[in-house]
Amino acid sequence: MGRINTNVSSLIAQRVLGLNQGNLGISLERLSTGLRINRGKDDPAGLIASENLRAEKKAVNAAIGNAERADQVVSIAEGGLQEISELLTEVQGLLTQTASTGGISPDERRANQLQVDSILQTIDRIASATSFQGLKLLNGNQDYVTESISPNIAGFSINAAKLAFGETRDVDVVVTGSAQVGGFLLSFGAAALDLGAITDKFVVEVAGSRGSRELSFASGTTVADIVAAVNSFTQVTGVAAAASGTGAVLTSTGFGSAEFVSVRVIDDGSINTAQANAGVYGFEAADTGAADAGAQTLFSAANNKITDEGQDVQATINGIAATTNGTVVRINTDFLDVEVDLKTGTSSGAEAQRLGAVTAFTITGGGAAFQLGGRVDIGGEVNLGIPNFAVRNTGRTQVTVSGSQSTHYLADIGAGRALNLVDGNLNGAQEVLSNAIKEVTSLRGRLGAFQSNVIGSTVRSLGIALENTTAAESVIRDTDFADETSKLTRAQVLVSAAASVLTIANASPQTALQLLG
Repeated sequence: MGRINTNVSSLIAQRVLGLNQGNLGISLERLSTGLRINRGKDDPAGLIASENLRAEKKAVNAAIGNAERADQVVSIAEGGLQEISELLTEVQGLLTQTASTGGISPDERRANQLQVDSILQTIDRIASATSFQGLKLLNGNQDYVTESISPNIAGFSINAAKLAFGETRDVDVVVTGSAQVGGFLLSFGAAALDLGAITDKFVVEVAGSRGSRELSFASGTTVADIVAAVNSFTQVTGVAAAASGTGAVLTSTGFGSAEFVSVRVIDDGSINTAQANAGVYGFEAADTGAADAGAQTLFSAANNKITDEGQDVQATINGIAATTNGTVVRINTDFLDVEVDLKTGTSSGAEAQRLGAVTAFTITGGGAAFQLGGRVDIGGEVNLGIPNFAVRNTGRTQVTVSGSQSTHYLADIGAGRALNLVDGNLNGAQEVLSNAIKEVTSLRGRLGAFQSNVIGSTVRSLGIALENTTAAESVIRDTDFADETSKLTRAQVLVSAAASVLTIANASPQTALQLLG
């Protein structure tokens, strides 16, 4: 080399030294911070991916916290329901004790009523006081808000419903098959029994879902007396009777496949078979209010039990085939869990519903929503409906009082009400109390299933998702110390080498001076 003004070798050595020092600085930074990506230029695509994963981690952590909070809320609600359940059990004991009128004095009945009144007040207090951080849980605040309730339904409950912001949802029921009672027409051909002899007896066994009774009637017994005799055992048999011309219509007291009426003529008493239309008749398939003339069984041929079962309603709710029990239809999907009682009494005979469509009600909002997914959308949301457990809203039952059927609630067991323990309808009180206990225990079971199956599995799955997301973010963003340490060593060697070369390169122009002698 003979040039002095321009030292190209030095320039090259300076550039390489700068690069090596830069690499050394990067390695030192990564090893000191533990992060492979400290700024966007380190890995732009990796930075985007890791930031998204960090957001997911934060959301999943929050969702786990939401699930744990939901578990706490449900535990508090279930605790309140447990107390209500125990109180209802106490009422059951008092009611059963009071029903033994032959062994309890009026003063004791009044004392029992005082206890019942105190229990009902306590239930109301628990329903209004059970809360989580001031959020009332059992007073109806966590129930769904509805409007446009159809008069063609007897009742409904909403267990869960997902609604997007500002959304309302109609609950549309299409009845394709009406619920039926089980039943027969016993036609005697005359207003009174006409047996073969005055000493003959017409003996028939009537059975229903609750039990059976054997009844015996003498010649000359009127249809009205036969109906009265059957109805005197309705609470025992589950079979009710009504006069129909020269016969008696026997029907189950409830609708559905679990209900039935069985008739067995043990002794026909040599009934006058010449009388027109005498015998046992089934009803038309589509209408249990009309006897089927082609379904006659002579009394003499009815010595083997003949049975007619009821029929569950057949229906869809919002296009989904519903599970049914009597007049009650229900669907349980991720977006809608509702139960509707379609017993309307609007059609003739013993049918429960008319066929066709009806908008049962519209859900406009409400319910308890828990965000159990990392992303805020309706898919990650889980909903619960917790009704008002005040005594005025619990135990809804149709009860016959003084020959008139009306709706009664747990509050009606209170003093001075129709079902009170002193002089009220104790059978009706039992029905209401049984339904109240069923409502409480059913909700407790639903809340328990929510804690076990929804919250428990959600926390476990979110925990796994958090682990995997953290691992993925770590692979992208964290420093691999083994690899980075080797890079650091290499960078240190190269920096030392480049510095040495730069020293030599800077000294090389001195060689040119030797040419001057």
